[in-house]
Amino acid sequence: MKLDRGWIWGLLLLFSLAGAAAAAQEKQLELDVSDIDEDMGLDNEELNVLLEGEEEEMEEEEEDEATVMDEDQADKTDGTASGTAGVDANVSFQVTYKTPVPTGEVYFAETFDDGSLDRWQQSKTVKGVVSSPAVGKWAVEQLKENKIPGDKGLVLKSRAKHHAISSMLNKPFVFQDDTLVVQYEVNFQDGIDCGGAYIKLLSDTGDLNLEQFQDRTAYSLMFGPDKCGEDYKLHFIFRHLNPLNKDTEEKHAKRADVDLKKFYTDKKTHLYTLVLNPDNSYEMFIDQSSVSRGSLLHDVIPPVNPPKEIDDPSDSKPEDWDERAKMPDPEAVKPEDW
Repeated sequence: MKLDRGWIWGLLLLFSLAGAAAAAQEKQLELDVSDIDEDMGLDNEELNVLLEGEEEEMEEEEEDEATVMDEDQADKTDGTASGTAGVDANVSFQVTYKTPVPTGEVYFAETFDDGSLDRWQQSKTVKGVVSSPAVGKWAVEQLKENKIPGDKGLVLKSRAKHHAISSMLNKPFVFQDDTLVVQYEVNFQDGIDCGGAYIKLLSDTGDLNLEQFQDRTAYSLMFGPDKCGEDYKLHFIFRHLNPLNKDTEEKHAKRADVDLKKFYTDKKTHLYTLVLNPDNSYEMFIDQSSVSRGSLLHDVIPPVNPPKEIDDPSDSKPEDWDERAKMPDPEAVKPEDW
């Protein structure tokens, strides 16, 4: 049993009061002895007999009081008298929620606690079709289970639909000298069959129309959980412009080092974090535990920097190839100082 510090101090205080009461009782007994000796004029032997009888009566009274206390405590708990403290199962605790306030240099922050989507633009386009019937709806609501009053989130309201919603950053982020941290929470409260809950950071093209935000919209990076069937992934994809041929290619980070299934099935809220450092390293976290890390240049598929050596699939051994690892040199001679 884990005890709360306040309970421990209360227990120590209770023991201190009990000790003080016992000391006061002994002092009162000494005073009574003195009074008996002076008022009644008894000798020592008579006095000892009288005191023994008085002490026995006091012990019986203490036992009776202890029995009453134990019975009273048993009635108030589960019927078992004991000297340990019990916790009332009927007592409820109210969790007080306070909207978090971001600190430091923040390019974007959203809690949805005000219940509004005024700063957000819901997409009306799916796969190039404007006002498509496949567009899903969004809402701001509390969790269905384990809800905390005041704590709200963005909820997908349409099954088997394409959902996209976007908002502008406070200012563009330039990948140069600063560390980028992307962090948000996800709760698959109704489970998930095939779909994702990922974030895309869009490229600053100057002609961006958020009403037409769709899967074909150019982006800089994509991060977040994705599942289809029994394939559980944590995506991190960035688009890289090849400086030689000017082609833009998607680079996929290696798969997470842990089993991700529980994060999709336990119906709990989980915190997903992506960190990109100026030294071209990256790291992904779930609930502040690292699940994947590596180099943006080498640990992605395909790598940004090609390997130093590339296999030639058309290469073959010559017909006179000798398979021996070592062979004698008939022209070799010992050096003069051998």
